[in-house]
Amino acid sequence: MNMSGNPRVRRIADRIQVIVAEMLERRIKDPRLGFVTVTDVRVSGDTQQATVFYTVFGEQDAMAGTAAALESAKGLIRSEVGKQLGMRHVPTIDFVHDAIPENARHLDEVLAKARASDEAVAATREGATYAGESDPYRKPREEPVEDDLDADA
Repeated sequence: MNMSGNPRVRRIADRIQVIVAEMLERRIKDPRLGFVTVTDVRVSGDTQQATVFYTVFGEQDAMAGTAAALESAKGLIRSEVGKQLGMRHVPTIDFVHDAIPENARHLDEVLAKARASDEAVAATREGATYAGESDPYRKPREEPVEDDLDADA
């Protein structure tokens, strides 16, 4: 959706991200709005559509309230974006909850559990001894070296 190769489109997306974040912080006074972070904005190559990705700190009800608040503030946000960007055709704005941070947090928790498990195994291994020989692998026998190979001569 984003034409990241086009610097103009990227600049527009970056500006929209700043404008939306500032509006959510200062101008939108909806009690349903949770602690929102705008994580990314993607603008279509023709600059007609902007998708604003966001995260919300809190539980599921905070996410639902925030989604409703963003939806109702969409017109105001879009008109402010148009005013600040000075574009003839202001892109439509869609808000999409960004699940990546939650997935990353879950992955961090899984990795922390694995690390703790590895540490427990390492602690158990400390001071452990082998059940058999320390080196159970059979090695080729070394043949005795004969010094007088020329004895037959």
